[in-house]
Amino acid sequence: MGVAATDTVRQLADAVSTVIVGNRRQIDLCTIAWLVGGHVLIEDVPGVGKTMLAKALAKATGCHFDRVQFTPDLLPGDITGANIYHPTQGVFEFRRGPVFTQILLADEINRATPKTQSALLEAMEERQVTVDGTTHPLPDPFVVLATQNPIEYQGTFALPEAQVDRFLMRVSLGYADLAGELEILDRFGVSSPLDELLPVTRPEDFPDLRQAVAAVHVDPDLKEYLVRIVQRTRSHPDLALGASARASLGLLRASQARALMENRQYVTPGDIKELASPVLLHRLVLRASAELRGATGEAILEEVLDTEAVPVGGRRAAG
Repeated sequence: MGVAATDTVRQLADAVSTVIVGNRRQIDLCTIAWLVGGHVLIEDVPGVGKTMLAKALAKATGCHFDRVQFTPDLLPGDITGANIYHPTQGVFEFRRGPVFTQILLADEINRATPKTQSALLEAMEERQVTVDGTTHPLPDPFVVLATQNPIEYQGTFALPEAQVDRFLMRVSLGYADLAGELEILDRFGVSSPLDELLPVTRPEDFPDLRQAVAAVHVDPDLKEYLVRIVQRTRSHPDLALGASARASLGLLRASQARALMENRQYVTPGDIKELASPVLLHRLVLRASAELRGATGEAILEEVLDTEAVPVGGRRAAG
């Protein structure tokens, strides 16, 4: 299954890249997140392809896709669904909301009120929603791709730390360079390549691919290395909040998925280092004093990665 799974994963990323110009690393990261059932926060300015990336991933995976435009007047029931009373029958019927899908695009998630944002907490962590005391399971796979604009703050509500922590990764697409933007004009000038995109996988393939990821070997010394990195974010003097145990588990699974994508049955320190930023950075909260000094989460994480000893042959050497 290892080689076959690697081929499938690469074909999946290649299919998405026929729609999204450039940004191959971000495409690979979203593919990795989907493989391990992780949610992704896509944070960038308008018009760089955030929604198109979500649609392309859904179509390439063969998953059912739904979209919710988050606005200040959106209610929790608009996402989860609600019990509707039928007076003629004298019974309540549960009408499912858009969360009952396999890939959910939560567009501009920070425009909704905290109460509405919290409607996704149970869904993202436990893959279920509870309405009026009754629990309803969500489809498998279930992945949330949420977008937010990092520079527009009027009329927005910052995501609470508990919800940010439920996102496996945060990625940014950025503007295309000159050649890339010219290619966008060529690809989308007449029709959208999304219309021609065919599924590479089916939702039924997801359990087998997930098992292939879980079968990737992680040396005990590498697990310790990973945990040391995460724990150092908790004790760093410039950080008020470090990464959680959920982050450790997410980084482990993502590293296994990256190894599978690279056609390896074992995780390397390079896998962990490559994924540390998208998995850990959005979880870090700087102290006010550190922000005043101009410190950044990127610099702190880079310092941790540069100074934490890397295991080599069962021993730790300077990284």
